[in-house]
Amino acid sequence: MSRILLTGAAGGLGQVLRKRLRNWPGVKLRVSDIADLGAAEEGEEVVQCDLADLGAMLTLVDGVDQIIHLGGVSVEDTFDNILNANLRGVYNLYEAARQKGVSRIVFASSNHVIGFHTRETQLDASSPMRPDSLYGVSKGYGELLARYYFDKFKIESACIRIGSSFPKPRNRRMLATWLSYDDLTALMKRVLEVDRLGFAIVYGVSANKECWWDNHLSAYIGWEPEDSSEIFRSDEALVNEVVDPFDPAIEFQGGTFAASGHFEDPQ
Repeated sequence: MSRILLTGAAGGLGQVLRKRLRNWPGVKLRVSDIADLGAAEEGEEVVQCDLADLGAMLTLVDGVDQIIHLGGVSVEDTFDNILNANLRGVYNLYEAARQKGVSRIVFASSNHVIGFHTRETQLDASSPMRPDSLYGVSKGYGELLARYYFDKFKIESACIRIGSSFPKPRNRRMLATWLSYDDLTALMKRVLEVDRLGFAIVYGVSANKECWWDNHLSAYIGWEPEDSSEIFRSDEALVNEVVDPFDPAIEFQGGTFAASGHFEDPQ
């Protein structure tokens, strides 16, 4: 029986994966968040934990074989909040994993690591980081930390640059960045099952007609998305959306994250 830890289980995607991975054959799921997760369901363990507390993290990962790390701040925020959750928190996760012998980690990165590339630019895993926010900077730090812990300690990692994972696209930009829940789940399972993962950067995006991101450098993993946002293209809200091609939210891949001001400035 393999024990998998899912952090950030109270968040939007955490709740999705908690339900979908709970009864994965041969897997015992340990779910964690700083927020209340309620009672444990069949096939899972529940542990409340603050990522910023290394001692608590050492206890959390004890006995775990692999980790899906969704925990932390998932939107733009103050530097102090991002520091604790996304910088200190991800360090504590990797260091606890090293001390406790965890072999593989799926790190939920974000498209906001590369958000200041224009839509005309086709990206792959070798493209330079151009974060569009403090949040994006924190995810870039997490990717670098994952690279370090693989090179120095052989902890395998997949850094998943998640696009926009919702039941359906919320605007026309998301026709390019949308990741279905089925494709998300299949990706998580695949990176945990593959014989050798090494260190990989994977764009978490479905097989959409509009395409900014190329996963050929992680093709060895064997994940191919099956869904497409094209079925939503004729939705009334998307058809009627008015866009300005010179608006930074339209020009850059990061959307509104690239268009917004610095979070620490007075609002």
